[in-house]
Amino acid sequence: MQKKYTTLLLLSFVSFCKLANAQETIYPAAAQNGATIITHATIHIGNGTVLNDAAVLFENGKIKQVGNNITAPAGANSIDATGKQVYPGLILPISSLGLKEINSGVRGSNDFQEIGDNNASIRTIVSYNTDSKVIDVLRANGVLLAHIAPMGELIEGRSSVVQLDAWNYEDAAYKEDIGLFINMPSFMTRRGGRGYIRAQATDPVKEGLAKMETIKKFFTEAKAYLQEKTHVSNNLKFEAVRGLFDGKQKLFIRANEVKQMLVAIDLGKTFGFNIVLVGAVESLQIASILNENKIPVILDNQHALPTTEDDDIDQLYKLPAQLKKAGVLFAINDANDQSKQRNISFNAGTAATYGLDKEEALSAITLNTAKILGIDDITGSIEIGKDANIIISAGDILDMRGNQITNAFIQGRSINLDNKQKQLYERYKYKYKIK
Repeated sequence: MQKKYTTLLLLSFVSFCKLANAQETIYPAAAQNGATIITHATIHIGNGTVLNDAAVLFENGKIKQVGNNITAPAGANSIDATGKQVYPGLILPISSLGLKEINSGVRGSNDFQEIGDNNASIRTIVSYNTDSKVIDVLRANGVLLAHIAPMGELIEGRSSVVQLDAWNYEDAAYKEDIGLFINMPSFMTRRGGRGYIRAQATDPVKEGLAKMETIKKFFTEAKAYLQEKTHVSNNLKFEAVRGLFDGKQKLFIRANEVKQMLVAIDLGKTFGFNIVLVGAVESLQIASILNENKIPVILDNQHALPTTEDDDIDQLYKLPAQLKKAGVLFAINDANDQSKQRNISFNAGTAATYGLDKEEALSAITLNTAKILGIDDITGSIEIGKDANIIISAGDILDMRGNQITNAFIQGRSINLDNKQKQLYERYKYKYKIK
């Protein structure tokens, strides 16, 4: 009896150790070896085109052929996707992934914000943690790329795009330092619960304009500095925005109010910057201006209440379709800290329910995002010559019931879709003997 008890205890200990270390066995895939072909699939290209009973062939991380009647080379790995849907890998347009692990209470897991008003020289890529447990969960929901952005008081820092299957941040870097983030000051009196106006010690308009002068002064001095052929000493903050002046970077401006967005547009015109509006809750009111100036927007969070009492309760659900009709380029995001961006495809699904065509909704989380981030030449759609960032789902990826990712490939590499949530699901199925 004692021997039997000891054996059971040992087995339990081994099982516990396996579970405790299971997450650590989810390691990055090796480079693609040979060709892979996905056959008999419904392929959603990402640009609005859908191919039925089609195939996609990729080799050395690149897409070689897409369409019907494709012949694979000898020895190619073949995946039969009969009855399944194939999509481009989803792209998070704005995220604190790898910078923020636990929302509150554990400061040591967070590295998304620096003190001070001007952190132009801060680079998010060097703080990106590839061991984040959130990454594996996002991959299982079809997210393969993410734009990692800083947060801050005013001038927040530089952002980079990463791919979500890497040993370290150097491996993860997909496109570094693509933009600078600014948190646009508010020009309105803030409201509290139930719409009551909060007492404020200062004039919000005056305070907001003062902060804008700080931003403009910084860019004016940076422009003068960058026009000098030689410098007595290097200024890291000025050097960090060189790409804004030569068009290699974009200025991402967090702004929701109409006044904020109009000031942001004026800032872009003043210095000749390519700007992107982030949040843009009230963007419909200036949609014609955005279209005229070719300014794209990233819609941060659809599942929220409208900003004004006169708006329809479902205004944010309808906004993507309204912007599409107005000719504004937009991307859909999931900025909810609780879901950790895993619901981005369902946000797009909501937009499809409220007037947006399904393929347009898919573009809003794939190709549109790639265009806004300046990486559409290498990803965002399933087209020849682009990286093989591809997902296979048992059903409609925009629907919670259909979103069942069976395979994922980043640059042709077959990705492990296991994660902590799946492991806990299996653990408690076993405990309660659920089959």
